[in-house]
Amino acid sequence: MTQMSILDPLDVRLVLALIADPRAQIGELAESLGVARNTVQAHLRHLSRTGALRQGGREVDLAAIGYDVVAFITIEVVHRDLDGVIAAMRAVPQVLEVYEISGRGDVWCRLAARDVHHLQSSLRQLLRIKGVIRTETSLALHEHIPFRLKPLLEGMSHG
Repeated sequence: MTQMSILDPLDVRLVLALIADPRAQIGELAESLGVARNTVQAHLRHLSRTGALRQGGREVDLAAIGYDVVAFITIEVVHRDLDGVIAAMRAVPQVLEVYEISGRGDVWCRLAARDVHHLQSSLRQLLRIKGVIRTETSLALHEHIPFRLKPLLEGMSHG
């Protein structure tokens, strides 16, 4: 399935609304999207059934919406250009998160792509950013433990 066959324009708007306000109620979502409550509920059920939304219906599963390739990229940059590199990375929609790091490389990012050709195009886009010297890419093969906070918070509650 392609990304477009999984998410229609209303699905995309709905997911964006959930990202903007994860605590939004069905009625609020319906009003902000200009559709009926039943329409929102039907789309949420569809997104849940397809696996596009997981963990209580507020987190997007990248593979389920057509982004099958996740890459972790270590980037070496010219230090005086670091702020500009990070600002330019904000403009790349496939970049999911960015960290300044210690050790090998200067910046680490997680990037999502539809396939390896899309990944290659995204990597070329990163390499064209002024101040990027080189990149090193590792591909995620399988997600064993998705991002989580519950164990950390539970550990805090035990003193």
